[in-house]
Amino acid sequence: MGDEYATRFLTVAWSPDGVHLAGGGDDGHVYVWDTATGRLVQRLAGHHGAINSVAWSPHRAQLASAGSGSKGGEVLVWDIRRGVRVRSLDGQERIVHAVTWGKNGDTLVSGSGDGKLRWWDLGSGERSQECDAHQGRVLSLRRNPEGTRLASCGDDGAVHLWDQGSGERLQTLRQDRPYERLNISGIRGLTEAKKEDLRMLGAIEEPSKLVG
Repeated sequence: MGDEYATRFLTVAWSPDGVHLAGGGDDGHVYVWDTATGRLVQRLAGHHGAINSVAWSPHRAQLASAGSGSKGGEVLVWDIRRGVRVRSLDGQERIVHAVTWGKNGDTLVSGSGDGKLRWWDLGSGERSQECDAHQGRVLSLRRNPEGTRLASCGDDGAVHLWDQGSGERLQTLRQDRPYERLNISGIRGLTEAKKEDLRMLGAIEEPSKLVG
């Protein structure tokens, strides 16, 4: 007979040097293994709910974990060498599904169930900026190898590319939707609700021009 309850892992991430693997469990613990021996070297407790994302800092010294908490979402930062929590990023009203580091390891970006991206200054623990990114949840975040750009994807089927430093949206990638690029500007008889449905399916509407 197996255990009555076995931890289910929702996310894994390799350390930059490929020596360790971190996993986030639905039991609220972060697990770190030595991949050469298979030995569990850390079991970090601190989350109040399931962990949806783990990410190593560029220099491997720290690990970020994100998920659900007692009052929305949680993002925690760990010192892996000492096995202790060094930062808790507050102000996550919805469950956090994705987290990634900035190039120099002094910032974090989180993506939540409210479709927003949030940039965090790890020196102060304060949120430095946020933006509306997706309609629905942000499901995954990845930065490019140079650390200059960020990619996000979400429930809306879009992949957005961002400037890592400024938070400016650079490009949107998606599979064509049924009405992709259909111009509905000036079409009569469309209610606002119908226009919104068409925009969700790819239609575009140009701003009306004032005459006078």
